[in-house]
Amino acid sequence: MAAERSTLFDFRTARTVRMRARRIAGDRFLDQAAIEGLSDRLAAVTRRFEHGLWIGETPPPAMEPLAQHWSVADFDEGEILGAGEAQFDLAISLYSLQWINDLPGALIQIRRALKPDGLFLATLFGGATLGELRESFAFAESETLGGISPHIAPFADVRDIGALLQRGGFALPVADVDRLRVRYSNLASLVRDLRAHGQSNALAARRKLFLGRRTLETLIAYYCAHHGSDGKLDATFETLYLTGWAPHQSQQQPLKPGSAKSRLSDALGTAERKL
Repeated sequence: MAAERSTLFDFRTARTVRMRARRIAGDRFLDQAAIEGLSDRLAAVTRRFEHGLWIGETPPPAMEPLAQHWSVADFDEGEILGAGEAQFDLAISLYSLQWINDLPGALIQIRRALKPDGLFLATLFGGATLGELRESFAFAESETLGGISPHIAPFADVRDIGALLQRGGFALPVADVDRLRVRYSNLASLVRDLRAHGQSNALAARRKLFLGRRTLETLIAYYCAHHGSDGKLDATFETLYLTGWAPHQSQQQPLKPGSAKSRLSDALGTAERKL
């Protein structure tokens, strides 16, 4: 019997969160910074892309010139990507993989949607994101409730993303990170920004009840004492950039072990000693 896939995120809640974010139409500065980061990384690619796949909602105007024709697809409740196989030269995801339970499976589907030598670019939030808020929640609930519940999603580590891309079948995988620290006048301002970005809590095991007054006061006091200064609260946002290519014979290949024609000691200018 096949093992049942664990459900970390609640699909319907995540969809509701995104729909609310569209209604709010706030300043989505994290999205804008990520769009600029994706554009910078594509600027180093000399080829032009004809058929692009935008994974998520409508591609932002700044992304439209990157491909001559765009198709839009997203993952449904069964985490199936509604896109054909080997149809696209370029696929881009702007945080749309954030609430996926089976990320390796999603990457495999994206790679299959690309033509050979097609390019995949994506952004995800990294492990340092909202570390201050996560720590404050843990302290406040431990102090007032005697235990903690999940409020902040677990985010990917940049050291693991390259391995995930390889597992998904991508060639030449690259993962790098940008970190942004934002200062807020109060906790309510941070919460408003998270809602505007569609990044409210969509964990399946989230606590359904509102925080009690004592817990909230303890959270704010801890946050101010440990992650605030000059009356402001610090919040860290870490964006991971994923780059991978659908395999093709024209791509550079790693050399076979033992095929080197010169010694490492010669390149380093040191003497080689046998153990």
